[in-house]
This record gives sequence, C-alpha cells and structure tokens, in this order.
Amino acid sequence: MTGVPASAAGGTGRRPAPGAKLGAAAVNQASLWNIANILTMIRLVLVPGFVLLLLADGGYDPVWRAWAWAAFAVAMITDIFDGHLARTYNLVTDFGKIADPIADKAIMGSALIVLSWLGDLPWWVTGVILGRELGITLMRFWVIRYGVIPASRGGKLKTLAQGTAVGMYVLALTGPLATMRFWAMAVAVVLTVVTGLDYIRQAVVLRRKGLAAEQAAR
Repeated sequence: MTGVPASAAGGTGRRPAPGAKLGAAAVNQASLWNIANILTMIRLVLVPGFVLLLLADGGYDPVWRAWAWAAFAVAMITDIFDGHLARTYNLVTDFGKIADPIADKAIMGSALIVLSWLGDLPWWVTGVILGRELGITLMRFWVIRYGVIPASRGGKLKTLAQGTAVGMYVLALTGPLATMRFWAMAVAVVLTVVTGLDYIRQAVVLRRKGLAAEQAAR
C-alpha cells in the first residue's frame, strides 16, 4: 500500500463526471449532421421533387423538363461532393455509408423509370442499367466477408456517362442534340455492361482468394 490516494495516482480511481457519457453521446449524434451527410439528405429529398417536375403538365412541357434537369443536376453535383468531403475531412458515418448509395440509385432509378414510362427511353435500357446496379450491389454483399471491391476508374466514368446521358434525356432536346443524346446513352450502356462484367471478375477472384486463405488457415 503506497498511501497515495487513488485520485492522485494517475487518476486511475476517478469516476467519470456526471453527464460525461451523455456528452460523448451528444458529440457522436452531432457528427451525423456533417456537411457530407446533409448533401446526401438533400439528394434524397430532391428525388420526389425531381419526379414531380418531370411529370408536370403531362411530362412533355420544355419548361418543366428544364426545371427537372436542374434538380437532377444538383443531385448529381451533390453526389460528387458528399463522398469527397466525407473522405477528405474524415466525415464518414454509418448513415452516410447506407444513405449515399441509396440516394444515388434513387435519383438515377427514378429518372430512368419515368423517362421509359413517358416513352422517351426504351425499357430495355432502363432494365440493363438498373439490373446491373442491383446485381453489383448484391455481389458486394456476397463477397464482403472476403474484402471490399474498390470503386474503379471505369466505374466512375460509367457514373459520369450515365448522369450526362440521362440529363440529356430529361431535357426536351430536338434536332442534332436529340441524336447526340442517343449516342451518349449508347456509351453509357456499353460502360455499364463492361464495368459490370469487370466487377463480376473481381468478385470471383476475391472470393477464390478468400476461400484459399480460409483453407490455408485450417
């Protein structure tokens, strides 16, 4: 026995101040409201507004389509910045990990479905893009125990191509611009399929390595 009070011996005997745990919880809760998550929330809120604008006045009014394009453009821009801000300033949260991909697929999926419903975009294009996105998401969960498939440069290029092409279809374009949007969508579809196949290849390789490592560890 040293005779030194526990409170003086390195603070090992101190009890946490009343409310300390509540204060820590408040800080953790406040971290949810960072700029990256707020941008993601804005994108989620924009989805129903975008759909309403796109369908306004029967869905063929050029002015309403221009407003719909503006909402879509804002959503795409926030998609670029929220992930960058989260990684750069260490603002990654569990909410962001879940909400960000949901917001991405919600805005793109709603645009594709409404455009096909209006007859502006063939349903098979919508099916290919949405099928690929759903399939890759499920595949990520399938191999998540073995590792994470990182976003590739081709995947980012695919996202840019899809956003550009869909944005051009949202606008009421005519003449040469209407022809241009057809080829923009063709490029987006090709990139969607090619990058999808590459993700499948990576998933298979990752799973094989994971299974081999598990067998070697036994």
